[in-house]
Amino acid sequence: MDLITGVFAWMNDQLLKMVWLNDLVGAFVSDVLGLPLGERLGASIQFFLYDTVKIFVLLSALIFAISYVQSYFPPERTKRILGRFNGIWGNVLGALLGTITPFCSCSSIPLFIGFTSAGLPLGVTFSFLISSPLVDLASVILLASIFNWRIAIAYVVVGLVLAVAGGSIISALKLERYVEPFVYGTHLADADLPEMTRRDRIAFAWQAVADIVKRVWPYVLAGVGIGAVIHGWIPETWVSAVLGTANPFSPVIATIVGVPMYADIFGTLPIAEALVAKGVGLGTVLAFMMAVTALSLPSLVMLKKVVKTPLLATFFGLVVTGILIIGYGFNAVGAWFV
Repeated sequence: MDLITGVFAWMNDQLLKMVWLNDLVGAFVSDVLGLPLGERLGASIQFFLYDTVKIFVLLSALIFAISYVQSYFPPERTKRILGRFNGIWGNVLGALLGTITPFCSCSSIPLFIGFTSAGLPLGVTFSFLISSPLVDLASVILLASIFNWRIAIAYVVVGLVLAVAGGSIISALKLERYVEPFVYGTHLADADLPEMTRRDRIAFAWQAVADIVKRVWPYVLAGVGIGAVIHGWIPETWVSAVLGTANPFSPVIATIVGVPMYADIFGTLPIAEALVAKGVGLGTVLAFMMAVTALSLPSLVMLKKVVKTPLLATFFGLVVTGILIIGYGFNAVGAWFV
């Protein structure tokens, strides 16, 4: 058992956390650039270079693997699968299928329209809409690479619970009348696609890597840059005063700050890493990440084009309430996850 634990710990440190890369970047910054790692500039540059390389390496490998699996579940097949389930199990399946679609909140809107127009229950489509940008398989690995497996798995679990609960409540409220009429009139082609060969799936996966990296790289660099500034230049006392566990409103502040932003979870992870290092509560950090990914202002604007105000307000209120419950809950028990 000790041998297995040791091997797992080594793989976690070297393959996920990439400790070797952190040491290599540290040597480059201190020996080549001549910047002491104990000072602000050197620490910030090391943080920026290490996190940027690590995130893009892991992101590319993970998106390739996930997209290869996703090639078995095109939208047409996904609609057929979801159409077989009703009630809570439909919401559960919608949330789970959202985890294998690495879309940002805006990219999930067209699929939401397609699913709704195909006659899928509104609650199921909202479970998918909440889950897709909030939780994906790549986020599990990236969270584990930055924090640990407990936090990664807990994030996925609460994200799925939020998606299932939100979709179930929307279903129970019978809000279909608040979907814009044109959505139900948008009938997408439901043709059977030819079966993909292994070569086709590999090409599909590489194309997904290229598309997603092209889409997210500005947000990753922006997130790493903000994280580097927080890590190296903003005093811990300042961050703790605003977002520390001593401030009872810290999850609320984190949620308010997160909503106007627009980024994938990959862009929020470096900021979360820096905030945790400065003593911010785990729940506050998770609230910030969830607000950015699930409730970004651009996605709300797009969603307003396809649903009416009462449904949009219900969706927003449910997700905000869920995020705050998660934030305060994790702040209360956060020590267990460290």
